[in-house]
Amino acid sequence: MQLPETFIESLLNAPGFDKEAFETIHQSGEQVTSVRINAAKYRYVHKLSADVNNLFFESATPVPWSSKGYYLSERPSFTLDPLFHAGAYYVQEASSMFLEQIVKAVFPDHSAKPYRVLDLCAAPGGKSTHLSDLFNEGLIVANEVIKTRSGILAENAIKWGNDNLVVTNNDPKDFQRLQGYFDMIVIDAPCSGSGMFRKDGEAVEEWSLQNVEYCSKRQQRILEDVWPALKEDGILVYSTCSYSTAEDEEIADWIVENFSAEHIAVPVQDDWGIVESVSSGRKLTCYRFYPDKVKGEGFFITCVRKKSSETMTDLNAKKFSLLPNKSRGILNDFIADNNALDFILKAEETIAVKKKWLEDLSWLFSCLYIKKMGINIGKILRDELIPSHELALSMLMVSDFNYIELNKEQALQYLRRNDISIQDAKKGWGIMVYKGYNLGWVKVLTNRINNYYPQSFRILKQ
Repeated sequence: MQLPETFIESLLNAPGFDKEAFETIHQSGEQVTSVRINAAKYRYVHKLSADVNNLFFESATPVPWSSKGYYLSERPSFTLDPLFHAGAYYVQEASSMFLEQIVKAVFPDHSAKPYRVLDLCAAPGGKSTHLSDLFNEGLIVANEVIKTRSGILAENAIKWGNDNLVVTNNDPKDFQRLQGYFDMIVIDAPCSGSGMFRKDGEAVEEWSLQNVEYCSKRQQRILEDVWPALKEDGILVYSTCSYSTAEDEEIADWIVENFSAEHIAVPVQDDWGIVESVSSGRKLTCYRFYPDKVKGEGFFITCVRKKSSETMTDLNAKKFSLLPNKSRGILNDFIADNNALDFILKAEETIAVKKKWLEDLSWLFSCLYIKKMGINIGKILRDELIPSHELALSMLMVSDFNYIELNKEQALQYLRRNDISIQDAKKGWGIMVYKGYNLGWVKVLTNRINNYYPQSFRILKQ
């Protein structure tokens, strides 16, 4: 790979930059593949209270800054792995998993308290699903401004199966309506993309100093738009996949200079290879990931705490229509424990949400365009639930159900929406399962099995 001369020249004074090592690693053709295990789903599937190690890939090694992250020795065909479609793991770039260290440093009680978190530029969903695991008692708003990408984000949220993810399709300035609402805002900002050169050859062709400048202005505009939504003492995490200081340390300085904010340093182990840079203006500690120093792609991240006071907006919450208590019995054959849940009736769909978040969801619904919230459990027609794909992939299902275990060949046939034959299958609704992980619904009739895997999710690759 030939890197632009102007690009290399622009980095000569960047903190931690080693020209020779940087060029060598880019010319080597080396590729790094990493995944993050869905530990909550693993424990749900296998009924374990203990933590989980990677059990899906041979010769996998841990990502040092992520408790559930693993490097793979080679890149498999994820499309042809049923566990990928079941949400057993997420294919995520290792450097970006460092977000976990920031969360643990600034929110030691992250897994126990109901924090509100916004992932502003969330597609395709790596950081959002990570946050939903870390803040398992919290509410995660995963936003994507581009409509097509918000659909991909919603699909990945469905596969992950957590009920605390809300997917929205809004412009950053729309969040000003939620003044002082969020405990944490994560902005993985649109950037010039130089950190992804090894994975994306087109990014090399598109890079220019003019684009860096354009991205820097855009990043400032995004930060200005969303800052009011962060509460006092709330945490802003800013990251890019760019090496350019104009998009990185200079933006960190700009945040502190333009808003009432104080910088937060995060503990980093020396043997991780992460460069702790210091901004030239306000001397802020930031974190740089170079592929010649870490096993991962180019990445930059820093965080600040908001010191100015914001009064939370008094919102006129939209009232939801809820499933009457007398109808809840219809769900008993499907949902394990619905006492902590409310069921919102939205058009023909029934949405399961935690009772403690009902008021918050009504506020969000009043301000934002919501593509997904809670778990869509399906339609209730004539006192019968027609279950949704989302329910099958969630962790709400009862353990005593018609689960049909498949081998890999059968699972792939199911995921392609092909006809499938199962010996002595119990009649009625059933869930196809691979290695204990739910794949989706079928309905077993007298003379055939109807495949209910969503057409839009089906595997096309042979």
